Amino acid sequence: MARKITFKGNPLTLAGRLLKTGDTAPDFKVISPALEEVSLAGFGEKVKVITSFPSLDTPVCDLQVKEFNKRAAGLGKETCVIAISKDLPFAQKRFCDSFGIADVTLASDYKTGSFGINYGLLIKELNLLARAVLIADKKNTLRYIQIVEELTTPPDYKTAMEKLQEVLKDPARVPSDAPARCKPCEGGVAALPQQKVQELLARHRGWELIDGKKLTKEFPFSNFMESKYFFDQVALLAEEQGHHPSVTVSYQKVKVSLTTHAAAGLTDNDFIMAGIIDQLSIP
Repeated sequence: MARKITFKGNPLTLAGRLLKTGDTAPDFKVISPALEEVSLAGFGEKVKVITSFPSLDTPVCDLQVKEFNKRAAGLGKETCVIAISKDLPFAQKRFCDSFGIADVTLASDYKTGSFGINYGLLIKELNLLARAVLIADKKNTLRYIQIVEELTTPPDYKTAMEKLQEVLKDPARVPSDAPARCKPCEGGVAALPQQKVQELLARHRGWELIDGKKLTKEFPFSNFMESKYFFDQVALLAEEQGHHPSVTVSYQKVKVSLTTHAAAGLTDNDFIMAGIIDQLSIP
């Protein structure tokens, strides 16, 4: 089920993965004001405060970045604040230069929507990011998720900072979900035994096992453009994971098939990818 927010009371749909606290914070690829790639992995073992917003050209977003910049100045070296929007990097650079933004890392999701899709914060109707605050600890476990329900409303800074202080007192927890990333198959990999396949299959509702070597699942949609929109998200996630399914897009249906060719069968990667695809919100 897709999540909803509002803009001046009008409903909007959030696309992308549905995450919860305790999950591993997914990696993402965004672009810095200097046109360099920025990823979550690049911040290492720091506690990460990630805040997203629609556009610097609105007063609430303008204030959001300035407020986090002010608060970030009082945090130690073990904490970083990352602010992400779909503003072009050039606009973000002008903003940083104009207002002396030095304690927040600004980055743009304009290129692929990697952050918005991975965190379920892409506003489908506007192709902008929702307003949100997330906290990931040193082990990249998501410890706090705040998605602002009305887009014109500022975040709850007080609650977010209180939660940050809680995380700083206990800065590293093991994620509760399955591994967040597929592993490269270089050097060869063995297919999973059928007993393990059946065990994992039971955790992935709706996926069908074909000839003991392939997972398939069909996703229904109302029209072709909805099908294409879903496929585009799957394609982005598959490319980032380095594990590519076979996908058939028809008018009202997307069929996804997963197997590991290097193993001539199924591996953990196929089930990890199936779990990631299942996190995508469906209208």
